[in-house]
Amino acid sequence: MRAKIWIIGSLLTLLLLAGGVYYYAVVRTVPRSLTVDADLFPVKGLDLSAHNGEVDFRRLAGDSIDFLMLKATEGTTFKDPRFHFNYLKARDAGIKAIGAYHFFRFDTDGEMQAINFLNSLRGKTLDLPAVIDLEEWTNPTDVDTEEVVCRLRAMIAYLERNGHNVMFYTNKDGYRRFLENRFEEYPLWICSFTDPPLDELSDDRWDLWQYSHHGWTEACDTKVDLNTFNGSRDEWLNWLRASTF
Repeated sequence: MRAKIWIIGSLLTLLLLAGGVYYYAVVRTVPRSLTVDADLFPVKGLDLSAHNGEVDFRRLAGDSIDFLMLKATEGTTFKDPRFHFNYLKARDAGIKAIGAYHFFRFDTDGEMQAINFLNSLRGKTLDLPAVIDLEEWTNPTDVDTEEVVCRLRAMIAYLERNGHNVMFYTNKDGYRRFLENRFEEYPLWICSFTDPPLDELSDDRWDLWQYSHHGWTEACDTKVDLNTFNGSRDEWLNWLRASTF
């Protein structure tokens, strides 16, 4: 009898431990979705990549999307296989403002990453600054922060020499590691699932806010990232004019 009680107790303990591991590894780390106040943040935006698959851009335009960010490149060689197609379809559908982003790799040359990005942008017009997506996710962990910053500066310099304004996309960890007290002259697109997006930031430091990875639109079969602008529609139009050449 005691042996049975011991076995049952051990199984219950294992189940509790497994449940705790699952909660902290999966449930607790799943980003929360926010619902932003449309009166405070009336401008709506999405960002898409090949991971979103087929997109009905005419239906997307019918959702009154104000801006769209498309993944173009990553590192020194990778090109998003749907970027060119997505750009053309979004233009044809009349999406109001289209931008592009490059996922920055910590361990490769910054200027070569800029060249890869520019090769995909050739022949296209951006309505928003060229975005450098800066985050630790999937990047190597053994690259020194100052080395990453040096490569970032090289990429920025090359993009600017070739006529592009630059903007950063990052999350809270990326902001604290790479951007806090650096690169403050550049617009910031912050990924954050808290309101306000980042306590360290003054209200006028960030320009775009990605507040959910769990948005939904009838235009595609996957969840989409939801974004907004830090201001009114008039301020949005003024920002667009001031942020691009």
